[in-house]
Amino acid sequence: MDQKLKVFLTVVKYMNFSKAAEELFITQPAVSQYIKSLEQELNIKLIDRTNKKVRLTKAGSLVAYYAKEMFVLKTKMKQAVSDLTSEVKGKLAVGASYSYGEYILPHVLADFLRQFPHVEPVITIGNTHDIASKVQNQEIDLGIVEGSFPSEKLHKEKIATDRMFVIKSRKHQPKKPIHLNEETWIVREEGSGTREAVDMFLKKHNIQPEKTLEFGSTQIIKEAVEAGLGVSLLSEWTIRNELELDKLKVIGGEQLYFERSFYAITSGNPLSTKTTATFLDFLNQYFLD
Repeated sequence: MDQKLKVFLTVVKYMNFSKAAEELFITQPAVSQYIKSLEQELNIKLIDRTNKKVRLTKAGSLVAYYAKEMFVLKTKMKQAVSDLTSEVKGKLAVGASYSYGEYILPHVLADFLRQFPHVEPVITIGNTHDIASKVQNQEIDLGIVEGSFPSEKLHKEKIATDRMFVIKSRKHQPKKPIHLNEETWIVREEGSGTREAVDMFLKKHNIQPEKTLEFGSTQIIKEAVEAGLGVSLLSEWTIRNELELDKLKVIGGEQLYFERSFYAITSGNPLSTKTTATFLDFLNQYFLD
């Protein structure tokens, strides 16, 4: 049944028989035959094809859901069996929030792969809520996030502390003294750990911005601040290059900052692979060395 399910999931992926045939390197009639055979085996219709449109039946949606689960479990089974050997190797699916994922994780992975060159990392970047959701659904092995996340089912370990500073453009200097209440604040979207930190910082210092701009990435925020659109609160890890190049300036120096923690989160699955466990240990030691 594996091949039939593989063909079925490929059709579901594209909702198109021709594109599924192209990906699988088989003919379209062969795709149709696999689907027909699967429907006969399960004794129920999975796909409606009317006016050349492909639509899943209710049974088709159920089969697609469980088929995906089966292939995920099969992959994890192979990895678990492989873990019986002493070598750390194989796939490592890691998700990280933007601040850590874009600015820190590449360096961590480079050092990790020097020790374990046979590991094959697959990286997903998203906001804190997105990554927590993927860990809970076991789409990724491990997540690295900041801020709070909605599930109490996930296991979390603190792996690093980060400081965030208020920044402004070095080039576009205001003619009058800066009053943070009067500045335009450039912030991340809701659901982002960085946005949560900004909201807490503003509340702590009783800052009520007259205007805010919401952008979906740290890089865009840095460019916007540099262009003189406003101020922001960002991790010291994300602004190092811009400070060195004299593009951005910190407001308030060492006195005005917000401290937050980064956490490694896992689903708590007792069948977690040796590779995942080794990487988690590596994360815990990384900033201690």
